[in-house]
Amino acid sequence: MRVVYMGTPDFAVRPLKKIKEAGHEIVGVYTQPDKAKGRSKKLMPSDVKLAAQELGLNVYQPEKLREDSVVEELKALNPDIIVVAAYGQILSEDVLNIPKYGCINIHASLLPKYRGASPIEASILNGDEKTGVTIMYMAKGLDTGDIISRDETEIGLHNTETLTVKLSEMGAELVVKTMADIEKGTAGRIPQNDEESCYCGKLDKSMSIIDWNKAAEEIERAVRGLYPWPCACTTVGDKNIKIVEAEVVDVADTSVDIGKVCEVTKKYFVIRCGEKGLKIKMLQPEGKKLMETVAFLNGYKVTVGM
Repeated sequence: MRVVYMGTPDFAVRPLKKIKEAGHEIVGVYTQPDKAKGRSKKLMPSDVKLAAQELGLNVYQPEKLREDSVVEELKALNPDIIVVAAYGQILSEDVLNIPKYGCINIHASLLPKYRGASPIEASILNGDEKTGVTIMYMAKGLDTGDIISRDETEIGLHNTETLTVKLSEMGAELVVKTMADIEKGTAGRIPQNDEESCYCGKLDKSMSIIDWNKAAEEIERAVRGLYPWPCACTTVGDKNIKIVEAEVVDVADTSVDIGKVCEVTKKYFVIRCGEKGLKIKMLQPEGKKLMETVAFLNGYKVTVGM
């Protein structure tokens, strides 16, 4: 098929490559405009733009996809299908109506659950046992289109970074199979039950500060769900730190107040929570590189009661 592909972050790179490998003709790749990053404010291309350039594909970066000139440009590409994965812009009805096979989206949750911008993080933060990817027809509304296919996986101890890679790989395999079914006319079409859906918005930096009154299990999920951004953050003594890996443990000394260090060894320390404690296994002090807790303890004295 003639394919227009739309995506921006790393999650969308593997499906792009898989579609190319499957022999489809990718006539254009749409991605968000380059963004200024870091202190230098240097314009940086998206992961999808870099991948598309490596593959020798034509890249388009409109500020607004809904503009008439952009819609006409899309029509001129004459795609059979538009494939979207975390693009970052809403597709207007004019765009949705262009390809004969419609527009499909690779969504990183088991729809209808977790519509919106942060489905991977939400599945971890809420303690779900399973998540997955859904290929859906796109329609007016946010992630409301009919489901074509789904694939699921256990969440286990994944954090957002590693689970994103897993779901990206799954989405790449599933979208190629689904595109074949669409072309053959054998693809399913299941309307979503809106009553089973919930919306998850963009993450906010205010979510990063740890409330130690919460149960250790909930905080540990926040450590995984908020990594690599905005990260679960706290202070130990006078040091601001991001907690990157932790483990729920029983607290031996319950006389120590909640939110204070209740156990210290040469390799780790434990902070008392509202329920149980959190063993800190990996962290990142402010202005420093990511390190195992043992390295932090070698250079900074942590004591019970801090």
